[in-house]
Amino acid sequence: MDETTVLSGPRPRPAATATPPRLTTARGAALYIGALLGPGLLLLPGLAAAEAGPASLLAWAALLGLSALFAVVFTALGRAFPSAGGVIGYVAAGLGSRQGLAAGWSFLAGVVTGAPVVCLIGAGYLTELTGGGRLGQAVIAAVLLLTVLALAAGGMRASAAAQLVIVGLLIVVVVVAVAGSAGSAHAANWTPFAPHGWLAVGHAATTLMLSFVGWEAVAPLTTQFADPARQLPRVVGITLAVTSVLYLGLAVVTIGALGTGGGTMAPLADLLRLAIGPAGTAAAAVAAIVLTLGAVNAYVNGAAAMTGRLLARPAASDATPASGEGNGRPARLLLVAIAVCGLPLIALYGVGLVSPVSLVTIPTTLFLAVYLGSMLAAARVLRGPARLAAVPATAATVVMLAYCGWALAVPAAIIVVVTATRSIRRWR
Repeated sequence: MDETTVLSGPRPRPAATATPPRLTTARGAALYIGALLGPGLLLLPGLAAAEAGPASLLAWAALLGLSALFAVVFTALGRAFPSAGGVIGYVAAGLGSRQGLAAGWSFLAGVVTGAPVVCLIGAGYLTELTGGGRLGQAVIAAVLLLTVLALAAGGMRASAAAQLVIVGLLIVVVVVAVAGSAGSAHAANWTPFAPHGWLAVGHAATTLMLSFVGWEAVAPLTTQFADPARQLPRVVGITLAVTSVLYLGLAVVTIGALGTGGGTMAPLADLLRLAIGPAGTAAAAVAAIVLTLGAVNAYVNGAAAMTGRLLARPAASDATPASGEGNGRPARLLLVAIAVCGLPLIALYGVGLVSPVSLVTIPTTLFLAVYLGSMLAAARVLRGPARLAAVPATAATVVMLAYCGWALAVPAAIIVVVTATRSIRRWR
């Protein structure tokens, strides 16, 4: 769910004679992994297991294959449109400026609705340590959200190096949890394999999709490699290998060790208790809070630049960033939007009116809509293997969107508003 990691650092202005920094293969792989891993990994394996049982592993495997297709397509888009403003430019290049604008607003809406979900994940781990129940979790989540918004308003920007440290912490925690709790697995937890039917695998895949967004955020990095043709295949290969091992390892032990009990708000805390004893709860809580603050801060700072572009350039297809984007009024408007949307969502969860799955469904649907637009655009403007990868990726995205149900109304509303706004402007 940390797709804005690579966008979160400050952008220094080198002297005119300075050589643009070049990414090594190792650092590039670290940034790509950092974009794909996030706090969602602390929650989603348990939710998927609760939705589909052991059969949720099929959803993991399918999404890992889909992630490889996304990697091929977004890498090609990043190389073909290196300064096109990310997904706004990609979609605009293939489908037109109106669709690009809708993709940009959908991405922003995904960030706005995803931030409170991330805070609830962190709060869930803290309440595992302190108690307090659902209402207490909501209160802590609200405090976390307001804290990170206050830090962002004060000018805090998480550097890429800091984000990599945070991701490194997540990897260590997951490895300890998987290795330490594997011995507690029980064969009985694997039967029945599909307790809720095979259609539940599709629902689980839709829930898990939030763990697989991120390729769209790192696509612009393609121009920062000294030798993209040689380095990019290695970087993508390393990224897919590392994320596959972590995702599948955590999914397997969540089912094997926790069984139906894995669908809590803090499954990793349960695994760490099995791995290292009572101290596991405290370790999970600390890691979750650090990850939450880092991820939401990255969300806010990364999305602020897109907010400035959307407000300054309605067409959203200009490849040149607006001056000062991400600062001033656009950034303040973004912070207000996150607070206005996030606090009510957290409150609804606290009083039991919405479930964790419902909260995850909203940003997931929005990001899926962005991916659909990007894949359709890629099928039109790219050639060769990338175009071939975009076709099945488009079909898979459509299938997952079909499982989103009522949440489809959110991206649909954005498209309607964008279309109406552009029509009014043309009429005037």
